[in-house]
Amino acid sequence: MVRNFKLTIAYEGTNYHGWQSQLNKPTIQKTIEEAISVVTKQKIDLIGSGRTDKGVHALGQVANFIADTNIEDNKVKIAINSNLPKDIRIVQSEEVSLDFHSRFDAHNKTYIYNIYNDRVSSPFYSNYSYFVPYVLDFKIMEKASRIFVGTHDFKGFMATGSDVKTTVRTIYKANIEREGKILRFYITGNGFLYNMVRIMVGTLIDIGKGKKEIECIEKAFNEKDRSILGQTARPEGLFLKEVSY
Repeated sequence: MVRNFKLTIAYEGTNYHGWQSQLNKPTIQKTIEEAISVVTKQKIDLIGSGRTDKGVHALGQVANFIADTNIEDNKVKIAINSNLPKDIRIVQSEEVSLDFHSRFDAHNKTYIYNIYNDRVSSPFYSNYSYFVPYVLDFKIMEKASRIFVGTHDFKGFMATGSDVKTTVRTIYKANIEREGKILRFYITGNGFLYNMVRIMVGTLIDIGKGKKEIECIEKAFNEKDRSILGQTARPEGLFLKEVSY
């Protein structure tokens, strides 16, 4: 019986070259496909809600696959996890209609970015945050983060090498919070361009350092020029929190 399964996935991306399958390189997609193939005894094409880069993590990535299998619904997650390495886990599995598509049906995504702001780095956060050993003006960063909210042309916030039909995106929520030595940037939008969140964070950091003025964000919206903005923050601080449908 041909069935469609929706998976919610958590992974620690340190040891992988991102989500998308690549020749002779370990990736999240390929690793999960191989685990599902063991369970279903057939070749699997896993469809992700979107790509994550090398070193990026996920708390709630979503993917789906179609397979001809009679495996019981409540055993799918357990069976796949038993064939996965410990840094990838299927958090939830459910059978969905055959027309469900994890990428095209997604309404919005939420990302979190961790900045570790102290004079000395932490060995416990080295793979899960961007270490910034400089004094940051949190209030100006907080004010700047709110400028992202709304519908804007984010072409200036996109790394080269991306092929998209439009660079206009809508951001529903964006804020930054301080929790001790950790600054956490939260952002929810209907879609994100290549390296968009990391460029946003890098720009906020440079604004917090005083290297960039807060006005650079609006200027980049208008002029669509990447050079106006700050650095591209490192990948290890980025987490895909959830995908909403």
